[in-house]
Amino acid sequence: EKKGYEVDLLSETGGDEAGIRSAAYKISGRNAYGWLKSESGVHRLVRISPYDSAARRHTSFSSVWVYPVVDDNIEITVPDNEIRIDTYRSSGAGGQHVNTTDSAVRITHLPTGIVVECQDERSQHKNRARAMSLLQARLRDAEETKQRTETAQKRRSLVGSGDRSERIRSYNYPEGRVTDHRIDLKLYKLDEIIQGNLDLLIEPLTNEHQAEQLAAVSDI
Repeated sequence: EKKGYEVDLLSETGGDEAGIRSAAYKISGRNAYGWLKSESGVHRLVRISPYDSAARRHTSFSSVWVYPVVDDNIEITVPDNEIRIDTYRSSGAGGQHVNTTDSAVRITHLPTGIVVECQDERSQHKNRARAMSLLQARLRDAEETKQRTETAQKRRSLVGSGDRSERIRSYNYPEGRVTDHRIDLKLYKLDEIIQGNLDLLIEPLTNEHQAEQLAAVSDI
């Protein structure tokens, strides 16, 4: 909201009993990807469990994946024989929001196993178009990640690299602390960060990434 970004919910899947198992959003705005790309990775949350009478600590994890929407000028071809398209009835909040037709779309890319889905639109055609756009973005991101891995130097930092296999950050409620493990940054401003002030984390990450890039150039 502070940056004026537009957020569209593409899909959301509830947990088996409560909460959210997965969700996909499209965030649009000036430099949105550049600002958010360092959030890719595993986020760790530590809190006192509200469901435990012994008030023990509870640890949970969430994987975040940030990637850019494919530019309209870049063509990503996905042959029909490489995808499976399933339609289903989208879930809603009840009443007028519940669809009575199978308008939600799930697309599976068979060679890679990547699955995307969209249920935001009432039209199956629009959901399919948005899901295909999402799939193209995922495929492009996967290819770029593969190329980065193949050409990476040993000294390359995880900061800004988009590596999603490592734990990047911990949120510790009992201590009111947020730790970014990539640059060993510790901030005792958990409440402020949870309320959305990510600049406290992203600006130091950006500065470190720029320093890494300059160091890499100087070695060439």
